[in-house]
Amino acid sequence: MTERLVVVGGDAAGMTAAATARRRRSRDELDVVAFERGEYTSYSACGIPYLVGGTVDDPDRLVARSPEEHRQRGIDARTGHDVVAVDLDRRAVRVRRLVDGTETWEAFDQLVLGTGSTPRRPPLPGVDADGIFGVQTLGDGLALRAALARQPRHAVVVGGGYVGLELAEALRQRDLEVTLVESAPQPMTTLDPEMGALVADALQDVGITVHSGEAVERFDVEAGSVRAVHTAHRTLPADVVILGLGVVPNVDLASDAGIAIGPSGGIAVDDHARTSAPGVFAAGDCSETFHRVSRRPVVVALGTHANKQGLVAGINATGGDAAFPGVVGTAVVKVCKYEVARTGLNEREAAAVGLEADAVTIEATSRAGYFPGAAPMRVRVVAERGTGRLLGAQIVGEEGAAKRIDALATAIWNEMTVGEVAMLDLSYAPPFGPVWDPSLVAARAAQRL
Repeated sequence: MTERLVVVGGDAAGMTAAATARRRRSRDELDVVAFERGEYTSYSACGIPYLVGGTVDDPDRLVARSPEEHRQRGIDARTGHDVVAVDLDRRAVRVRRLVDGTETWEAFDQLVLGTGSTPRRPPLPGVDADGIFGVQTLGDGLALRAALARQPRHAVVVGGGYVGLELAEALRQRDLEVTLVESAPQPMTTLDPEMGALVADALQDVGITVHSGEAVERFDVEAGSVRAVHTAHRTLPADVVILGLGVVPNVDLASDAGIAIGPSGGIAVDDHARTSAPGVFAAGDCSETFHRVSRRPVVVALGTHANKQGLVAGINATGGDAAFPGVVGTAVVKVCKYEVARTGLNEREAAAVGLEADAVTIEATSRAGYFPGAAPMRVRVVAERGTGRLLGAQIVGEEGAAKRIDALATAIWNEMTVGEVAMLDLSYAPPFGPVWDPSLVAARAAQRL
């Protein structure tokens, strides 16, 4: 008898799960049906700021596999379909076809929830006005790009996280007057303050005005469209507003069905992507995962994790045995002239989970100092007091800086001490770095704390 796998969500986690299940089981054994609310499947959300800024000109270039391509490979991919309820007793989901509002019940034997996340939208007066965008999906990006075609002059970005910073730069590249408003003392609160200060400087160098330590209080609206942003200190004209306040896991579908939500706010899963409901799996931005340094459940909304978690869900939903081992919080972003990277915990995060830590920052260059093109970089490492275990690292520098974070992430993953890191056998040639790689210099400095 043919079984049926239903997947909710058509991007990284959901479609990786669907494709994995299809590879493992034949069409005679398993029907695979995927429901996606939007128009696109399997696209690069990380590429959206570059589409908005014009670095990428064609949205189809961000699509790895279209709905039709999925269907050709044996996955019944249905776009424009919103799953509005899960009935665990009935073993079915209720699906609304958005084009006409009709609803049907679709049975499942196994269910994968890849419902993703939604940009935070603060409960402020005027926040639902036209021209205020939370950019998470490719459809969101295209809507923003359409708004920019009307040639607005003033843009305000609320929040200095990864997406907010990337879009601030993208809008500046489109010749808008851009202001970034951040309630924290600096942009990128995932960095320690002295590293975040470099990011603020880079934004200002390209003409982006930065107001840190200010919270938005309301939005002025005229004829249904945003016209200004108010903080306690100033009024900022705005034709376009970007909400860069992070994202919230989409867990309502699971919660309404009685599926457990974890302390992180994501759907609670074990290392096999299993939820509290038998035969129901969750992966990607909507689910929580285990942080290997803090030893706490976290939600980390990154495509790298979503694809791996979707792989695990797809294997286990078809009778396999795969585990997702957790994360260490590695991320990288380009902000104007700087490459910015981080992994593990910063000082504040280490203190929050009860770890006594020290940190050290060093200055270095991306190449041998005498080699043409050598550029400055700053590396900061956080180490556990007493043991020397590497807990976290941050890098801010120009070309050639950021990918050094991968070696440090690997060291954190394997619970290495700064002493062990300082003696790692890393590659060297003058065009690529100094004889003592900046990662090793930072680790040596941390040994002396």
